[in-house]
Amino acid sequence: MDRTLENFITVLRRSGVRVSVSETMDAVRAVALSGYEDRQLLKDFLAVSLAKSQPEKQIFENCFDNFFSIEGLAGRNALSENQIVTPAEHLSAPLTQMLLSGSGGGLALAFREAALGAGIKDIQYPQQRGIYMQKLLQILGLAGLNEDIQKAAQGSSESAALATSLESMRDDLTRMARDLIDRQLDLYASKRSEEMLERQLNDTNLSTLEERDLIRIQVIVQKMVKRLKDRYSRRPKVARRGQLDLKKTIRKNIAYGGIPFDPAWKSKKIDRPEVVVLCDVSRSVSNVVRFLLLILYSLNEVISKIRSFAFCTNLVEVSSHFEKYAVHEAISKILSGDGLPIVLRKTDYGRSFTDFREQHSDCLSKRTTVVILGDARSNFGEPRTETLRFISERCKRLIWLNPEAPLRWGSGDSEMKKYIPFCALARECSTLYHLELVVGSLLRAHKQ
Repeated sequence: MDRTLENFITVLRRSGVRVSVSETMDAVRAVALSGYEDRQLLKDFLAVSLAKSQPEKQIFENCFDNFFSIEGLAGRNALSENQIVTPAEHLSAPLTQMLLSGSGGGLALAFREAALGAGIKDIQYPQQRGIYMQKLLQILGLAGLNEDIQKAAQGSSESAALATSLESMRDDLTRMARDLIDRQLDLYASKRSEEMLERQLNDTNLSTLEERDLIRIQVIVQKMVKRLKDRYSRRPKVARRGQLDLKKTIRKNIAYGGIPFDPAWKSKKIDRPEVVVLCDVSRSVSNVVRFLLLILYSLNEVISKIRSFAFCTNLVEVSSHFEKYAVHEAISKILSGDGLPIVLRKTDYGRSFTDFREQHSDCLSKRTTVVILGDARSNFGEPRTETLRFISERCKRLIWLNPEAPLRWGSGDSEMKKYIPFCALARECSTLYHLELVVGSLLRAHKQ
């Protein structure tokens, strides 16, 4: 396989296009037929061989246009005609002589060789721009050019004018090198940069997020939901090889005189969970609530039933909002209290738990998992631990998600340590990574 096609396939893979070995061989045969002369024909052949889905076709279009675009140095002089002067014998650096002679083709070739020597196709992150820039210019011979400029500047007026011309050429050269690095960064590292940013946001405290991060966070949540759906919504296999069900095997093979021609294997039933969510919607917890509800209501394929409750000073059911409005709109209305009989003053966990017991305890059963999301800070009100005990005993298990670090549990007006004994699981939950772990644990528990 030729180096150009190999590098292009590397670009596609790094940009998120899955290219198998067989597809690579198809591309090799396609290029052997089309060649590189007719750019549109080459693009059509490679698109058929390498791009499968619509998103991959869009990525292919962008990568092809960037990768096979005519480089700024090729096919023309790198310097304008008024910069080209007669070569000076006392300035001996190869790069200096190349610039003064106006050899655009030679400079383009030198650029390509320097880029290959610097390994700029290995660039992965924007922070590496400076390193690869230095490597490229060093191989190109910038040190020799700088020495010649210093020599010329110390000479006669004509030499000083030559030094000024060389400085201008050096600036152009640096700009071309920077453009080349940026193009390579777009080709080889754009996907890596996005992945690095996503990892950072995945571990960022949700309460500290800025408005500009919310759109990107929602994209990350969509990917997270897809992973969870793929993992937990698969239908159970009819058979699980290795565990023979003797009774079923005998019954199935009565027609064969008891000879086990058609063995039956033990299967595993997947029990989709029923979830009751109690969310503290006070300002300190609102961002975590937003994304927990977004994740849960996006997992309708793997969660049998969700009932949602919001509380601050009192508690109200908000499940109907998700039936009337789209998920994002419903969450916004819940957090603002729009159209709800909720009192958004001082948080009162004791009163909210009592409201739930008196008005909604009928939704609890041994199939129900109760998830409470809140910091347990009740403004020194009565914690009503006996009410939480009642809820815990009536459900399958009680999970408490606290956006504060465990070191702060029990400090000040936090009642967290009084509530922990009644929880099957109490965990810090302040980032998307925490949310994914908890929701995965919730779904996994019902797949046993």
